[in-house]
Amino acid sequence: MTETLLAIHQVRRPDGWPTAAHFAFVEEILPAPVPGTALVENLYLSVDPYMRRAMDGSWPLHAPLEGRSIGRVVASQDPALAIGDVVFHYQGWRTHALVQAADVRILPQMPQVPLSAYLSILGGTGLTAYVGLTRIAHLQAGESIFISAASGGVGNAAGQIARLLGAKRVIGSTGSADKVNHLVETLGFDAAFDYHDGLIHELLAQAAPLGIDVAFENVGGEHLEAAISALHEHGRIAWCGLVGEYNSTQPSTAPRNLSLVVKKNLRLEGFYVRDYTDLQSELEAFLIPHIQTGRVVLDQTIIQGFEHIIEAFLGMLHGEKRGKMMVQVSSL
Repeated sequence: MTETLLAIHQVRRPDGWPTAAHFAFVEEILPAPVPGTALVENLYLSVDPYMRRAMDGSWPLHAPLEGRSIGRVVASQDPALAIGDVVFHYQGWRTHALVQAADVRILPQMPQVPLSAYLSILGGTGLTAYVGLTRIAHLQAGESIFISAASGGVGNAAGQIARLLGAKRVIGSTGSADKVNHLVETLGFDAAFDYHDGLIHELLAQAAPLGIDVAFENVGGEHLEAAISALHEHGRIAWCGLVGEYNSTQPSTAPRNLSLVVKKNLRLEGFYVRDYTDLQSELEAFLIPHIQTGRVVLDQTIIQGFEHIIEAFLGMLHGEKRGKMMVQVSSL
């Protein structure tokens, strides 16, 4: 076993778009397990949009960063964690981590279910989509839904789960013609549009001429404004994120039609998936059979090598991926 680990530290705060200069690779002594702990070699590391917001303050400078991770136990002094166990934990952005049993989840290894799925549609990404659809928007069979940033990890999971829940029409926005085709031809969306092609409210009106019942909002700003315009009376908005503003130095002036929330009796509710972790087993019971049959597509972009994690993170922010972005550090 190697005697050192590599970790990524944030070394300064960004103003606008982050760059590689905001991070540094740091070599550290590999920690030895003490009673009640185990050493994990990380296999997969997640990079997510929320991390951009964390860079503004909640991540400490000059310290290892956090992130969703999957690793293999390689040494243990905890009887609850055996060598060879594969665990989910939050000590990402490093090659190895010292963990406690209370802070990890031992992952099952299921036929036709890659471990990487537990960082995408079976992880926080899929759980966010599932919670937004079932607990916040209460999507019903036969309803129409619009999903912004639909080719991202949460967006494509929301589209596929909406279809499983019986949605009549699933519409998504994305950032290129290639991604539009991918949403429709591979992921089963009924319609999609490239938001660069015109005014978003006009593009959504063309894709949903009869309006929508539900919006799953990942972007904010003009996307949210368009959704409010397109929603039927008593429509619902599950507000998940503000990716459109994470790197902006000026807040958006949209939505400028919030009065319609009252006029149309709409319900707009934001949520954090961390408040719904008790639904993890429900999510797995719902999705795993569909993954195994191939009805659910594991839409993932996996970058090989820990040395590429910073460029993977920056590429994710710039939309240089399909589905869930992650880095494979090692293999079983």
